[in-house]
Amino acid sequence: MVWKWLGALVVFPLQMIYLVVKAAVGLVLPAKLRDLSRENVLITGGGRGIGRQLAREFAERGARKVPGHRDSRGWGPKARGTAGTGGAPTCCRCRNPRPGSESRRPPYFSAPPIVLWGRTEKCLKETTEEIRQMGTECHYFICDVGNREEVYQTAKAVREKVGDITILVNNAAVVHGKSLMDSDDDALLKSQHINTLGQFWTTKAFLPRMLELQNGHIVCLNSVLALSAIPGAIDYCTSKASAFAFMESLTLGLLDCPGVSATTVLPFHTSTEMFQGMRVRFPNLFPPLKPETVARRTVEAVQLNQALLLLPWTMHALIILKSILPQAALEEIHKFSGTYTCMNTFKGRT
Repeated sequence: MVWKWLGALVVFPLQMIYLVVKAAVGLVLPAKLRDLSRENVLITGGGRGIGRQLAREFAERGARKVPGHRDSRGWGPKARGTAGTGGAPTCCRCRNPRPGSESRRPPYFSAPPIVLWGRTEKCLKETTEEIRQMGTECHYFICDVGNREEVYQTAKAVREKVGDITILVNNAAVVHGKSLMDSDDDALLKSQHINTLGQFWTTKAFLPRMLELQNGHIVCLNSVLALSAIPGAIDYCTSKASAFAFMESLTLGLLDCPGVSATTVLPFHTSTEMFQGMRVRFPNLFPPLKPETVARRTVEAVQLNQALLLLPWTMHALIILKSILPQAALEEIHKFSGTYTCMNTFKGRT
């Protein structure tokens, strides 16, 4: 027994060294990227912002192209709440499937690679049309991820009309943007239901089938505010910290599940409508990220099977500083950088 423990003590540090060296080499040498051509992707909050860019990126990076593709006036579904005609040819006037079109539908329409969820049909429809114009089949579903029963019902509709989802991107989020005492109770609950609990429901809806197939990937579009909160966004910071813990636990729980992985993305402030009006003290030193950059790096992380992605890379310093500096010093950093008052000019999505 003693020799067994001594052996473990010797092997463990060697294993750590090997993993660190392997990770360092991976930063220098190009790694083999995962093929996305056979994956069915579902993106929550897919109608605009980062969600729309993610749909574009997945379409460009390998989501299956539709042979003989036409624009939405000829091919592709029109969905509301559930997938529309499933990709069948439609009548140009009434938008209903032409008689017998279901039986003539080519097999490559049976499992469209990109599915969008959201609450605003106008935005979802715009993104769906854009993805179809790129030659990739796309469906949208009206779904509030904060509503558990609605998530489960819509997930069932997705499986029936689209097929098995193998890449789930939990991107949907809202921000109230006020202090605790100025916040409406219902608005606080809404943030927690959509930003945190919504990921519980979507993951529970799709993960079981991924485990059966031994093929799946859960992605969480989180925020650096999960690691370092700011005043004026207490609802958002709390929900993102909860979602980070959820993903950390889920990632560890999937270690013994072959073929199924998870990725958590923690981007800095991104230039989308969600945080419109937010200002830091040195915008040239800390410029907001472009949603295109966040989407591109996120899809790359999925292809590399990367568990954690901080954007930009300088955000790694945030973890180190919070570990070694006293609270008073961290407070001064907030004041100096302007994050202490950055939400004073917050307007949000209009």
